[in-house]
Amino acid sequence: MKIEQVAAQLYTLRDHLKTPDQMAKTLRQVRKIGYQAVQVSGTGPIDPHELRRILDGEGLTCCATHENSATILDSPKAVVEKLSILGCAHTAYPYPANIDFGSPRDVKNLIKQLDAAGRVLRDHGMVLSYHNHDIEFRQIKGRTVLEMIYAETDPNHLKAELDTHWVQAGGASVASWCRKMRGRMPLIHLKDYAIDNDRQRRFAEIGSGNLDWAEIISAAEESGCQWFIVEQDADWVDNDPFKSLKSSFKYIKDQLVS
Repeated sequence: MKIEQVAAQLYTLRDHLKTPDQMAKTLRQVRKIGYQAVQVSGTGPIDPHELRRILDGEGLTCCATHENSATILDSPKAVVEKLSILGCAHTAYPYPANIDFGSPRDVKNLIKQLDAAGRVLRDHGMVLSYHNHDIEFRQIKGRTVLEMIYAETDPNHLKAELDTHWVQAGGASVASWCRKMRGRMPLIHLKDYAIDNDRQRRFAEIGSGNLDWAEIISAAEESGCQWFIVEQDADWVDNDPFKSLKSSFKYIKDQLVS
């Protein structure tokens, strides 16, 4: 993993991205930390052309986006258009909204829709990946839903954006899943996993939780991962997501990059 492959997931900073002016100020801080790329997610209603102008002005690459789940499934060509404006080849399906993962029929229908949307993106030279949470580790007849999603979609149509925290929360091995996705995982969310004094799961800065980062990064590299995207949903240092992104970047730079 090279430092230029490390990106910041803007969802971490979602409360600071509501207007173009906020976006410019926030991206300036992200670039100052040292990140050279971002994943666009959690922004306010900012025109893609304006967003591209701001990104270019701050010297940041858009490595990927998260788009509205329904938009990806129902209007994949609109996603293609936005990605083209941003100069970006990757997006990920962020969350299975309104899907009953206890229903084989719902799961099968989602799989069919993901494959179809991914085909549209592939036909335009772009890539659709699936971003997991813990819910995909629910089992149906002895298989996790995540296993079903990847087994029953064309690898050319749907790739993986594994989220390290949520794989762990789902009771699975992050490194094993990275290896399982060999050749099919262009994106990974680097997100640490910690336990507090009340025995509750919480998010944490990279290197301050319990995940074995050396093993995870090695497995992700072996699988051909292109972008290592730092995300922290909550539980920030001093309630400041910028401090958390800075702490994670420093650990990655000092301990993990080659």
